[in-house]
Amino acid sequence: MVNKLLVTGGIRSGKTGLAEARAQQAGGAVVYVATATAGDEEMAERIRRHQRQRPGHWQLMEEPLALGQVLSGYSQQPEPPLLLVDCMSLWLSNLLFAEEPRFQAERRGFLEAVERYAGSLVIVTNEVGLGTIGMDPLTRRFADELGWLNQALAERCDEVVMAVAGLPLTLKAGG
Repeated sequence: MVNKLLVTGGIRSGKTGLAEARAQQAGGAVVYVATATAGDEEMAERIRRHQRQRPGHWQLMEEPLALGQVLSGYSQQPEPPLLLVDCMSLWLSNLLFAEEPRFQAERRGFLEAVERYAGSLVIVTNEVGLGTIGMDPLTRRFADELGWLNQALAERCDEVVMAVAGLPLTLKAGG
């Protein structure tokens, strides 16, 4: 049983695979909430590869900005599905290019919706705090904001797992 799980890790660490396996093991309805946008052909191919790897019976919801609204909408269903949200770093990148008031409102709305979501959640994020400090202000802000977002999500989740070389390292055990 999954309640609220945060899966973090570096690029190509296996975090999405671990998140998808946990969602599959939970049984029941799964909605894959994708935050990516295909800005170029390489990213479009990444998205297609992810789509091919997912079970065909999972539903897909694509939302690059308004994640709080997505969670709130599904939470109102009689039996809210498990939502697998992939991923926070792409969502944050999208938000950083929105106006500052929208950035703050969407972030706050999402965190509130995570707390209130009546079903199970699996949230995928990147761990960027283990590397060097960025050379430019936007890179530094991205790393700072993602670090703060990850901390806020870890607080709200029952379980936190870090993917390292495809293996799960439990940081916070579910109860």
